[in-house]
Amino acid sequence: MKKIYAPGCALVIYRPALAKSVLEFLNKEYGDISEHLTCCRHEPGLEDGTQIINTCAGCDRRYRELYEGISTVSLWEVLAGSKTFPFPDYKGAEMAIHDACPTRTEERVHSAIRTLLERMNIKVLEPKNTRTKAICCGDSFYGVLPAEQVKEQMAKRAEEMPCENVAVYCVSCIKAMHIGGKKPRYIVDLLFGQETAIGTYEPEEWHDELQKFIDGH
Repeated sequence: MKKIYAPGCALVIYRPALAKSVLEFLNKEYGDISEHLTCCRHEPGLEDGTQIINTCAGCDRRYRELYEGISTVSLWEVLAGSKTFPFPDYKGAEMAIHDACPTRTEERVHSAIRTLLERMNIKVLEPKNTRTKAICCGDSFYGVLPAEQVKEQMAKRAEEMPCENVAVYCVSCIKAMHIGGKKPRYIVDLLFGQETAIGTYEPEEWHDELQKFIDGH
């Protein structure tokens, strides 16, 4: 089975160097894995039987649902089974967890994320609505509601988190938790020992950045 790595628009915009670090590890661990930068909203042009390793919850869902002959596996599942990844030790730090809504039906992803947090010695505090009952961070309301109401939805979800630090695995969730007054901790940053940067976070500006990448890839 041919494997490729799709970092996704958001990670490449957020921290392209981290996307490269992930690719380097995958090549070291599993052999020749190429990078796929065509946005998941466009026909991927991949041969039947290709498996896409992804970091974006939206990519995972779109590749699963829209394109025949392609299978997906999240990076989180791959790393959860790794015996060589150098997991950092966060010494029992407590973090809430917010599950990305495109993975709501994907318990394999929920379990893998929690395995990674456990392997980094992070104590997970579950909010009331979690895993298959998780509520959107608010970002999916963009384009449906006015921006200020989108931010209200983000604040509403953030208030459900049982502590200040919130582990997320979607870049848009970084923005939402920040707007909601929490401290987001992005899983790729955690895995590579980096602090999470907020960057562009106003909904209109962030979605403009995403759209430019989508149009160009």
